[in-house]
Amino acid sequence: MEVSESISCPFCGQRFELVVDTSVASQRFTTDCEVCCRPFEVFAECEPGEILSLDVAGN
Repeated sequence: MEVSESISCPFCGQRFELVVDTSVASQRFTTDCEVCCRPFEVFAECEPGEILSLDVAGN
């Protein structure tokens, strides 16, 4: 199940929606900011249908 969460880019500070697949309990992936296009890492802890924690870090 996918859940949408609002996050802030660690570089430009702009907020945008990120979709996370909550069927994976612990995940780490890289995505690009929708505004400044810089890549950053996302760390998510999930339960099916729920994001327990979501952290972002610049590379």
